[in-house]
Amino acid sequence: MNFVIMRNYNLLKNWFWIALLGITTTSVFACSGAKTATDKTEVADETQNPDPKNENMIVVDVRTQGEWDNDGHKDCSILIPLNELESKMETLREYDKVVFVCRSGGRAGRATELLKSNGFKNVENAGPWQNAPCN
Repeated sequence: MNFVIMRNYNLLKNWFWIALLGITTTSVFACSGAKTATDKTEVADETQNPDPKNENMIVVDVRTQGEWDNDGHKDCSILIPLNELESKMETLREYDKVVFVCRSGGRAGRATELLKSNGFKNVENAGPWQNAPCN
């Protein structure tokens, strides 16, 4: 009887560690945008116009400066790290459409919700930066 109880306890313990590892891994990838960005944030201008059918669209990458510099970015996008977006979102009101990208889509989703909750109407999460709608 004790053998059965110990065996079940060991199985439960193994499942606990597997679940904990899965949760930790997911958390690390989901929270990867928590780094502080540097002061090298690029400023939006009208020359960065990725879609001729929608002249007032802007693509905003919300990754960190390090990710932008080291992992690459699309030339049609501008960088506004997620931790700076709230203080810079008013500069985006002049655009008819704002498209967000990041590494996987998580931070772009949070950026999309932030703008929508502040009255922006045409906001889109394009997911990973490689999906930026550039020509």
